[in-house]
Amino acid sequence: MALSTMIYNHLPTTQYSCSMTKLSVVHAHQQALLDPPQTKPSNPALRLAESLSHLLHLHLETPPRTELHQSIWDSFSEEKHSTPTTSPKEVIAHKWREIHGSSDWDNLLDPLPPWLRREVVKYGEFAQATYDAFDFDSFSEYCGSCRYNRKHLFEKLDLTSNGYKVTNYIYAMSHIDMPQWLERSHLADTWSKDSNWMGYVAVSDDEETRRIGRRDIVVAWRGTVAPSEWYEDMQRKLEPFGQRDAKVERGFHSLYTSKNESTRYNKTSASEQVMKEVTRLVEMHREKGEQVSLTITGHSLGGALALLNAHEAASTIPNLPVSVISFGAPRVGNVAFRDELHQLGVKTLRVVVKQDMVPRMPGLVFNEGLQKFDDITGTLEWVYTHVGAELKLDVRSSPYLKRGLDLVGFHSLETYLHLVDGFHGTTTTFRSDARRDVALVNKACDMLVDELRIPRCWYQLANKGLVCNGHGRWVKPKRDPEDIPSPAREKSVDAFVDRMQTQDVLESVLYAV
Repeated sequence: MALSTMIYNHLPTTQYSCSMTKLSVVHAHQQALLDPPQTKPSNPALRLAESLSHLLHLHLETPPRTELHQSIWDSFSEEKHSTPTTSPKEVIAHKWREIHGSSDWDNLLDPLPPWLRREVVKYGEFAQATYDAFDFDSFSEYCGSCRYNRKHLFEKLDLTSNGYKVTNYIYAMSHIDMPQWLERSHLADTWSKDSNWMGYVAVSDDEETRRIGRRDIVVAWRGTVAPSEWYEDMQRKLEPFGQRDAKVERGFHSLYTSKNESTRYNKTSASEQVMKEVTRLVEMHREKGEQVSLTITGHSLGGALALLNAHEAASTIPNLPVSVISFGAPRVGNVAFRDELHQLGVKTLRVVVKQDMVPRMPGLVFNEGLQKFDDITGTLEWVYTHVGAELKLDVRSSPYLKRGLDLVGFHSLETYLHLVDGFHGTTTTFRSDARRDVALVNKACDMLVDELRIPRCWYQLANKGLVCNGHGRWVKPKRDPEDIPSPAREKSVDAFVDRMQTQDVLESVLYAV
């Protein structure tokens, strides 16, 4: 990932005769495939990108341009812009156990039924919310926090139609001996020097509960903002977790369980926080005689944390149906960990993009593929293995996506959700009636074909977070009091607001002077 980022940022601009100028390595590689030169490319970065694509077996061939253009414009017309971005809801109360993996999704993934597709997208959007609401501006005093109060999170992100409400936030420690996964502010005066917002717990409302056939508790875990960092830093060390021989990757385990009494948000660990809230919700709704389920979702690192969370929940709360729906998740533990999850009844659906490198790590070589040699070697405790059923997607199935080498784009959760929304089966084409807005793909990458004219990495705060104050100066905005992370021990929210008001007065005096 770091290598692809380096190539992308430092590739010299290149002139092409077909009116293309200043192409990135992704564009240049795509063009080279469309109009292959008679000799090998002279640009070293292009040769490196091509070598990587062959090495990783990413199959980046591109269909003829005329076919590509026609399929795009046939399905991306003005009429498309006038249709809803979500598929119609249907009552699935009688199917909820199938959706929850009672049969391990046998015969349900290829072809993918519309009712299951919609639920997978729903949980993926819950995971995407952890990125969209996260403050990762290293110059913000709130870096590492959620931008919004939990009561307004879904309202701000336009997710209220999903029929859930957030009940609690989850925080994890950021200053522990582990890979550089979490965000830290460059400023001295910050909301927290020790913690990051890592996700939330939500529960279905009464209307949604009737539609889906049970009271559904959701835990959504955030992944890494910069995935290029954590692969080069991953420790690849297994340590005990659960019972007997089960082991999991050290960094995942540390992030999930670390705490420090002197911190404000992590006097208890992420594990303790999430289990306290899930247990409370389960007991509350069971007392009302309701059927309750737990669905845990996450992308990338969040998918790894989801498995640890699922193991603990299934071990702690009796007779609770627990399922995990993850996106682009890495391997987490060894064979014994996988077997324990199976014995506990945890159902796992892993959504994977074929071209994404993240699900292949850790254990790029030493993984579940070695099980065929168990008769010779015995069960190897130090070998990583995936868990559960797999829904495999292919970037090449969508006419909207570029065919160049873009490891960050392949791993983007929005790319995943676009491909799920368009997937019907491996033997059929991309759904022409897919509803999800295609423009969302380019929120944090450059995966959409240029013909769509959607800017790359377009999702950001207006003016990159700066606002113009009453004196015409561009400054960092002040958060609404309710969106400020919970107050420190020494300061209440009211005291913080008083300080801001005092600062406003001082600014006015200085301006007058």
